[in-house]
Amino acid sequence: MRTRVKICGLTREADIASAVQAGADAIGFVFYPRSKRYVTPAQAAVLRRTVPAFVDVVALFVDPDPADVRAVLEQVGPDLLQFHGNESVQDCTRYGTRFLRAFRVGAPGLDTSDGLAETCRAYGEAAGWLFDSYSAAYGGSGQAFDHALLSTVRADTAARPIVLSGGLNADNVAAAIRGLRPWAIDLSSGVETAPGVKSADKIDALMRVVRQADDC
Repeated sequence: MRTRVKICGLTREADIASAVQAGADAIGFVFYPRSKRYVTPAQAAVLRRTVPAFVDVVALFVDPDPADVRAVLEQVGPDLLQFHGNESVQDCTRYGTRFLRAFRVGAPGLDTSDGLAETCRAYGEAAGWLFDSYSAAYGGSGQAFDHALLSTVRADTAARPIVLSGGLNADNVAAAIRGLRPWAIDLSSGVETAPGVKSADKIDALMRVVRQADDC
């Protein structure tokens, strides 16, 4: 199975072009104002027009006001919503748009394999379950988590497609893919030179390693 790749935290047209040229399946815009990778709906709408057909656009939120989500839906037209905070099932489904539910592995209640799986099961309507490391920054921290905590989730026949995030880069992604065989991986800081500034060389290197790992 081919591992899909999402590059998140895009803020520049040149970086979108680099990600698309390298073969990324999706790009992500961050609509969390406290993030160093934050973009406004107006900025994202301009960037979104540079994304070609068959590359998904994902809008990331952290405990947003519903009006803010609706503004992004109207102005940007994302293919997927990604909820990265403490959103309830109702918070995720109320917009009638496909969504990813992110889980911050290691957070209270998500620090055991069984506890993580139990929380995930409530979000069975999600298009995928994304697993990131627990940090105050809500993603993009460059920190990894113990992948053994996904054991119960992986064994669950009702599990949604697994999207792996958290501290991934060209040096460690091959081992993660071979060990977990996730549906997709999601990177931000692992392909950056500074928050929100991606490196074409790092993206290219990452994509080469991913394809090599897929062939093993």
